Amino acid sequence: MDFLQAAPEQLIGVARQALAHWQWPADSRLELLKLRENAVYGVTAPDGRRAALRLHRPDYHSDAALRSELQWMQALGAHGVPTTRAIPAPDGGLLAAFGVPGDPAKVPVDLLDWVEGQPIGSAENCSFEGDEAIQDMYAEIGRLAAAMHAHSARWTRPPGFVRQSWNLDGCLGPHALWGHYSALEGLTRDELRLFDRAVAVVRTQLDAFGESPHRYGLVHGDLVPDNVMQGPQGLVVLDFDDCGFGWYLWEFTTALFWHIGQSSFEPAWQGYLRGYRSLRALPEEQLQLMPAMFLMRALVYMGWMHTRRETETAAQLREPVRETSVKLAQELLAKA
Repeated sequence: MDFLQAAPEQLIGVARQALAHWQWPADSRLELLKLRENAVYGVTAPDGRRAALRLHRPDYHSDAALRSELQWMQALGAHGVPTTRAIPAPDGGLLAAFGVPGDPAKVPVDLLDWVEGQPIGSAENCSFEGDEAIQDMYAEIGRLAAAMHAHSARWTRPPGFVRQSWNLDGCLGPHALWGHYSALEGLTRDELRLFDRAVAVVRTQLDAFGESPHRYGLVHGDLVPDNVMQGPQGLVVLDFDDCGFGWYLWEFTTALFWHIGQSSFEPAWQGYLRGYRSLRALPEEQLQLMPAMFLMRALVYMGWMHTRRETETAAQLREPVRETSVKLAQELLAKA
């Protein structure tokens, strides 16, 4: 099933099957909250209970990868990291799959605890009320990132655990996870040459940096403002759909990317560092890798904007990301 092409009644049909499997009342209200990689519904039962129901794209992650995501979320919650948790079905499973008439593909579904609050921002809007508010917000985000990484570094993963890798091949290789940057429509020959030269520098620097366990491990992978909820009890981390193995600096890169070129960048940078270092070391020399990391993040987004070119988000952010990528590539080469 292609979510972006599916009729609303098809998605609702899958959602209703899932609610029956989890033994929620048949007259529970469903509200579509998000339709991008997944279809996410808010569920409200007649007695007021709430949950989030996720319908996963059938061709995006394997069932083993989806179960692994949920297992890490459960483990983080038990470790004290504030995040939503999966609600087991009556049979104890965290994941189930359902189909629609005439479509052989099964749609994986999970049910998550409801989190009250609002996202702290979005890729389109990262505005906050003053530098001090930004610093404090990102100090907490940095602290949460450090807590996740500390857990990642010592957690014994369950048998069969599998997630994608945000390494050089996963980000920039010919079969990059989100598509190769060079496939984005409209790039000029000069831009492609610029990116290719800059990628050579990125590869050299990150090959030298290496993937030792204190630098590389399981990361959230998408710690953008959309995925951090401000709730009554503080910040909550949502949406582990892109969690996987990567450099711990990748978290920093992703959290700060949408602030590049904005007045919010410096206070967000300082806040994240302060919060992260309150729990976990982040040596100053590692920060020298950040220009290469930021460019790699930009090029990953360019690949995504090609493979998801039919989405409104890709259309809206395509040119800003392209311009940022050119600037980052030029700056990296100037310092190389």
